[in-house]
Amino acid sequence: MNNNEYDKLGKARHTMAHVLAYAVKQIFSEARFGIGTVIEDRFYYDFELPEPLVPEDLSRIEEKMKSIISDGYQVFNESVSFDEARHLFINQPYKLQLINELAQNPENSSVSIYKIGDFFDLCKGPHVTSLKELNSKAFKLMRFSGAYWKGDADNPMLQRIYGTAWENQDELKAYIGRIEEAGKRDHRVLGTQLDLFSSSQEIGQGLVLWHPKGAMIRYLLEKFSQTAHILNGYDWVYTPHIGRAELWKTSGHLQFYKESMYSAIEIDNEEYYLKPMSCPFHVMIYNSSLRSYRDLPARYAEYATVYRYELSGALQGLTRVRGFTQDDAHIICTSEQVYDEIVNALKFSLYILKSFGLSDFKAYVATKPEKKSIGDDNDWNTAIESLKNAVIEAGLEYDIDIGVGAFYGPKIDLKLRDALGREWQCSTIQYDFNLPERFKMNYIGADGTKHTPMMVHRALFGSLERFFAMLIEHYNGDFPLWYAPVQIGIVPISDNHFEYCKALLKRLKTIGLRVNLDLSNDKMRTKVRKMELEKTPVIFVIGDQEVEKEGISIRSRKEGNLGFMTLDCFFERIKPELDMGVPKYIMD
Repeated sequence: MNNNEYDKLGKARHTMAHVLAYAVKQIFSEARFGIGTVIEDRFYYDFELPEPLVPEDLSRIEEKMKSIISDGYQVFNESVSFDEARHLFINQPYKLQLINELAQNPENSSVSIYKIGDFFDLCKGPHVTSLKELNSKAFKLMRFSGAYWKGDADNPMLQRIYGTAWENQDELKAYIGRIEEAGKRDHRVLGTQLDLFSSSQEIGQGLVLWHPKGAMIRYLLEKFSQTAHILNGYDWVYTPHIGRAELWKTSGHLQFYKESMYSAIEIDNEEYYLKPMSCPFHVMIYNSSLRSYRDLPARYAEYATVYRYELSGALQGLTRVRGFTQDDAHIICTSEQVYDEIVNALKFSLYILKSFGLSDFKAYVATKPEKKSIGDDNDWNTAIESLKNAVIEAGLEYDIDIGVGAFYGPKIDLKLRDALGREWQCSTIQYDFNLPERFKMNYIGADGTKHTPMMVHRALFGSLERFFAMLIEHYNGDFPLWYAPVQIGIVPISDNHFEYCKALLKRLKTIGLRVNLDLSNDKMRTKVRKMELEKTPVIFVIGDQEVEKEGISIRSRKEGNLGFMTLDCFFERIKPELDMGVPKYIMD
């Protein structure tokens, strides 16, 4: 949120961040202050404190904030010279760093200061004009965490306190309720409850262990998408996990992306790197033989496990990890074909999201990074306009992500929202007019001469890990029948029904259904309850009637108790749901 985007509530939250800092100053006199700001419906402030925060501190700080608000201070703004600012913040090293950075910009002639009571802070604003505009009963401090100063791991670790503020108590209560409900849907919580995945300190941070049920879902996602790719004109390939340093120099990764790569591995006196992306490998496949314009477009796809260094403080469940698998593809085509290929890639992305029932996303067009990028502005601007037109043709509204493009070209991102409403980039389509030249890619045109092709990078899931996290939270772990890890649970009422259940299991597995038969000594109700907690979509309860009439009694998570029916009738009933897992040809 920039200064121009603060509405009435945004100003209140922004002011609350300063009230938070004022309260911390009164409780911890030795506190050193970082930066406070507003993010969506929350505010935060970073501090260097003499001791680690404990949960009880939040209550103390809240009470102090209420006391400050009750004093009803006016909020004053003034501009001071850089020297005056340095004097005011003489004992605040982080503020002094910010002042010195502001002073280096010739466009700045002064520093903006806001005052509340005897507390003052660097800030551009805007704020409310008086603390009387704040509701002391409609805010809450939510949590605290570590945060590197300016997000840089080379800088000191500060303590960040998060809070939220609303116009009235009812809005605050409703927000807390949403947060609590979202917490229940958190993929990390459900991942443990449903035994889907885990991580291990012994293995390392940001590296995921897929448990059998989670791995089954992943297998089904991969199977669907791979079949859809082949059906829609892609060639499947496989590439190594490491590559020589020279490869990454040519691609530009070592120049523009090295901070996100792992350290070099020395093999036979040569440096190799774990791959952060698959593009150079797909380029090598293309360059392995002479190509004609008649061979284009060439579309190479694979499930590529890549490794990228993420700050430990940024790691989060499956949504931000250090080792992950992309449904990575590269389309190599002529300049005349590139727009249609982008449109088709976007159409394919939307098809994949729809197939898995995901519709809560937003499109973004990401532009040229300010510092690290390849290519001139004319190429970038032309490519950006092409991406905008493709998004419009797909009927999507979009926002611009300024400076968030890849170093080799702009991109379209489809960002999915999690249970808390936070956006996560998943599907991405990236325009590339640089790597083909760097790798001397070419094709023989209709005129018999060599031409440089265009390249489109794209991933539909994005990463399988993040996509899986979005599915867990979207469905609250209650997956559709066609890709539920266990589709049917069988519960015999007594030992007398075991043989019938075993025959039933064999028949169901023969036709490809995923089934769990519980032959334990637990009571029937206990077995059913266990399967319900595991969110099994369909449960068969087998007793004397079912054995005698050669049928099944069904409990459906979606439809409740369906009673007795024959197996053939059941197959007919679930066929439409199972057919949802059969990919379709969608290209024009």
